[in-house]
Amino acid sequence: MKDFKILKILDLFKIYFEKLGINYPVMRKILHVKLLLDGRRTSAVLSNKNSKRKDNEKEDKNYFAISLVGYFILGLFLILYIVIGKNFLLQMSLVFGFIMFVMMTSLIADFSSVLLDSSEKVIILSRPVDNKTYNMAKILHIFIYISMITLSISGPSLIVSLFRHGITFFLIYLFEIVLISLFVINLTTFIYLLVLRFFSGEKLKDIINYIQIILTIAISFGYQMIFRFFNFLDINKMGYKDSFWKYLLPPIWFSGPFELLINQNSSKHVTIYSILAIVVPILSIIIYIKLIPSFESYLLKLNSVEGKNKNKDKFTVFLSKLICKERYERTFFRFATKMMKNERTFKLKVYPSLGIAIIFPFFMIISMNLKDFSNIINTKLYLWIYMTFTMIPTVIWLLEYSGNYKGAWIFETIPINEKSVINKGTVKAAIVNLFMPVFVLVSIVFLIFYKMKIFDQILVVGINMILYTITIYKMSRKFIPFTKPFEGVENTVGGIKALLTTALAGVYAIFHYLITKIPFGTYIYVLLGLIFVKVSWKKVF
Repeated sequence: MKDFKILKILDLFKIYFEKLGINYPVMRKILHVKLLLDGRRTSAVLSNKNSKRKDNEKEDKNYFAISLVGYFILGLFLILYIVIGKNFLLQMSLVFGFIMFVMMTSLIADFSSVLLDSSEKVIILSRPVDNKTYNMAKILHIFIYISMITLSISGPSLIVSLFRHGITFFLIYLFEIVLISLFVINLTTFIYLLVLRFFSGEKLKDIINYIQIILTIAISFGYQMIFRFFNFLDINKMGYKDSFWKYLLPPIWFSGPFELLINQNSSKHVTIYSILAIVVPILSIIIYIKLIPSFESYLLKLNSVEGKNKNKDKFTVFLSKLICKERYERTFFRFATKMMKNERTFKLKVYPSLGIAIIFPFFMIISMNLKDFSNIINTKLYLWIYMTFTMIPTVIWLLEYSGNYKGAWIFETIPINEKSVINKGTVKAAIVNLFMPVFVLVSIVFLIFYKMKIFDQILVVGINMILYTITIYKMSRKFIPFTKPFEGVENTVGGIKALLTTALAGVYAIFHYLITKIPFGTYIYVLLGLIFVKVSWKKVF
């Protein structure tokens, strides 16, 4: 096994660890294994970029190092905030807010399996390893992990700050990064502790899964906003108004020392921010040490399983009877619904596209820089709702995959001659549970914008959405749902497929626009469209 440079640096402090009563060779070996496993664990940032690789390629690939490159690229955007002026209270609040968001979400998304792993303690402490050595290895592992992420994000802006604002700014920035790293680690642990105190381990796992989804959406969408932010923001002309709620925002605390020491601003609020920036992280460390025993005991709840929610099951049964005519089709509708709602890997792959589909129509309207937004009622900007169609290909093509694919043998044993009922029930479950909620949410917002005057147009979009879903399913290869591992996904909706499906959504939007030019065309199409949906559904399945 290869050695790590960070461990060679740690060797220089061997004598100090031994004075603390720690078995250094054992601690080093535990750390070595932990760092090796980090390299083999795929980051949430890269989770949608898996491709088929040979086994020897997987062993050589260091996923953690690749994710650090991704964080470094994100960190390049922070240079803009460093160089644009000397309004440090605002500039550094934005910088630290961004750093804390990425650090905390990545810590929860990628590192939760390590922070919350109670099984490794049982295995390691059954060997000749004392508790103090194990705890030190775990603390150092967390610190190394978060430090590498922090340096990757802040490194570019840290170097630029030395040349832009001088050595004092650089040293304050470096010191603040260390404090933020400690604060984020402790804050994350407190969140885990709070959740485990009042909820089951399953609820915590769900929260972690949704944070992974939020991180993916933020990275996919955030870079598009950052440049638009600079189009209308003159940071040097922005003033500051003191208010109580700002004392609750950690990014503002850490911006205080820059304003205090460099701009010589010793006002009351800046002084308080500077004190909080130092005192709170130190207090959090003390509290963290005190709460470690409680945290370890609450980790046992991760093995607990929540009981089934009968009300949700009853609602799913009701929907299946309402939507599906055949008995077996209802069964697979309920099965697919449970898979979509409960399988965390599937949600991690699919939900980001749903989130982007909700945001994108409004993002496109905002990006048009309308001078008179109140005049939107006289436009056809509601056609941007077709941007929600971008989620459909991703979902349809990912229905074939599952984290529990090894149970696929069950499909070969069921006494059904016509396997199309499996896909029929599954696609209906996708429409009802994934597509319709997004469509309804976006439609409600557009109806409010247009004062309920485009209800007929929304009906046309809804009909087209179902037709588009049927078309995408027809374009896809025949498959049995949830039967393949996600590791086999290779650019599922990429390249030519992505262009074709996007262009097809555009065709539906243009067709809708042409319908609006025909007298009573919308109402005629609603009647004909419903008939066409029924005929197309029967033909395709």
